[in-house]
Amino acid sequence: MNRDPLQRSPARWSPKLWPWLVRRTRPFRRLWLARRCGLDRIEVQGLEHLRGALAGGGGVLLTPNHSDHSDALVLFEASDQLRQPFHFMACYQVFTQNNRLMRQFMRWHGLFSVDREGTDLQAFRQGVEILRQSPSPLVIYPEGEIYHTNDHLTPFRGGAAAIALAAAKNPTRPIVCVPCAMKFWYVEDPTPALLSLMDRLERRLFWTARPELPLIERIYRVAEGLLALKEIEHRGATSAGPLPDRLASLIETILQRVQARVQLTPGGTVPERVKTLRQHTMKRLAAATPDADRLPDMQNLDDLFSVVQLYSYPGDYVSKNPSVERVAETLDKFEEDVLQATLPAVRGRRNVCLRFGEPLPVERVPGRRDAAAGLTDALEERVQELLDRINADRKGVGGPAHWPWTTHQPATSG
Repeated sequence: MNRDPLQRSPARWSPKLWPWLVRRTRPFRRLWLARRCGLDRIEVQGLEHLRGALAGGGGVLLTPNHSDHSDALVLFEASDQLRQPFHFMACYQVFTQNNRLMRQFMRWHGLFSVDREGTDLQAFRQGVEILRQSPSPLVIYPEGEIYHTNDHLTPFRGGAAAIALAAAKNPTRPIVCVPCAMKFWYVEDPTPALLSLMDRLERRLFWTARPELPLIERIYRVAEGLLALKEIEHRGATSAGPLPDRLASLIETILQRVQARVQLTPGGTVPERVKTLRQHTMKRLAAATPDADRLPDMQNLDDLFSVVQLYSYPGDYVSKNPSVERVAETLDKFEEDVLQATLPAVRGRRNVCLRFGEPLPVERVPGRRDAAAGLTDALEERVQELLDRINADRKGVGGPAHWPWTTHQPATSG
């Protein structure tokens, strides 16, 4: 998982959508997808649901899963077929990590920034305004991070639902959410590239490469080695048991230590707790005097990043279904986390299916404080259903869903 630099957003970037420019850059986007992302074909399904929602004159919020660095470019293909560009809410680091020309280019393509570590009321209002007035749909990724688990959603955050409900308060037009899901799969065997990467990972850990072992066994050996190092770092000793249990226990240990330092005990899912604790830590750093000791707060940020990093590994993602995609995704994560790659390398040619579901009307019910949580849960459920249907529909179609991996894993793999 890439670590975005954490600071208060130095600026705000609003969208300056130029539809004609979006149309003109379509060939360049397709070339980038083919060469840099390894994508051969994009299947767009269920576009009639989105087209119907727009024909009704309403504001449309798209809530896709977020498992790959090319997700936004895949969504542009749907906007090209629809002949209607989209707006995208993106973390401000996407802007700060690019030069001035590229930042302007992103704004012309409908992107605008949000400070996820703060209470970004300007970005919130921008999202509400788009839903109330713009003819273009708004794209928000409720997972927040790229977890590289294309079959499995991490819990949705409530920001997207809150924006939709705010837009539905005294609305100028109907507001609907259209769930959508993206599923990537290989149409070319990536095994040689994966084996080469596995050799590099083992050598990075000062191990001897073990090409004679089954690949999945090697993956779990590395996973257990990395987890043991983290347990020693944060607990002083390793533990025993299934990987998912050890991961959950270590995550809780680190979170409780940070909570004790800042004297704050937030509730909710792990991502929600991390967000609250990071926001609190960022406020403390912003308010600190020049001669204040910033080391404890910087340690908190390091620990919270470790939590997010650990949380991105379910522990049994490969063992439950040893598909080539799940194996490759796990190694992509290792490449980012262990080898510090900005983007995973292309292992083989892929296709992707982008499927839109039926619109979900958004109605604000006065007095219901749990409305955002209910809408968030409904959207998460619908996106997961779309992913499951894509997997069921393409079983044995469009390229091999599984390669004949040897599926032996150590007893501690969960």
